[in-house]
Amino acid sequence: MLNQYKQVKIGSITTSEIEIKDLIKAWVAISIAFGIVIFYSPAIETGIYTSFIISGLTVGIGFLLHELGHKLVAQKYGCFAEFRAFDTFLILAIAIAIFTRGSFVFAAPGAVIISGPVGIRRNGKISVAGPLVNLVLALLFLSILLLPPAGIMETIAIYGFLINSWLALFNMIPLGNLDGAKVLRWNKPIYALVVIISLGFMFLQNFFPLK
Repeated sequence: MLNQYKQVKIGSITTSEIEIKDLIKAWVAISIAFGIVIFYSPAIETGIYTSFIISGLTVGIGFLLHELGHKLVAQKYGCFAEFRAFDTFLILAIAIAIFTRGSFVFAAPGAVIISGPVGIRRNGKISVAGPLVNLVLALLFLSILLLPPAGIMETIAIYGFLINSWLALFNMIPLGNLDGAKVLRWNKPIYALVVIISLGFMFLQNFFPLK
C-alpha cells in the first residue's frame, strides 16, 4: 500500500521519505539525461558540468514542479497522492542519451499515484495542473529573456522557456495516460485554451534562438 510509509509534513504538503527520495532520484537522472543532450547540442557550446546545471535548472525543475502540481491539487481534494519513480526508465533514459550522443532521450521518470474520490471533473483539474505549472515556468523564463543579455543566465532562460513550453504541449496530447486525455474528457474549452497557449509559446521560441 502507498500509505504504509512514514508521512512527513512540509508546510501544507503531506509527503513521505520514499517520495522525497524518488523525486530527488528522478530529478538527478532526468537532469543527467538531458544534460547529455545539451552537451552534444550543436546550437550551444558548453562544458559537461555546465550542461548538467542548465538541465537541472530547466528540465529538472520543470519535471519536479509539474509532478508537484498534480500532487497538490489531488491533496486539495482529499486524495492520497505520491510520486513514484520508475527506476528502470530512469536508467534507460541516461543509457539512451549516452549511446545516442544526445540525439535522443526517452523520458518517463515516474508518475503521481493517486487514490481517493476522483471523478472525471476532479481528475481533469488534477491533470491540467501539471501543464499549467509548466506554462507559468515558461512565462517566468520568458520574463528573464526580456532583460538585457546576461551570458549563462540567458542560455538557461532560453532552455527553460523552450523545455517548459514543450512539456506543457506534450502532456496535453490527448492519448493514453497523458494529461491531455483527462483534461479533454473533463472540459474541452479549457483543453483548447491550454493547447493554444502552449502552441503560442512554442511559436515565440523562433524569436529567441540558442546562440
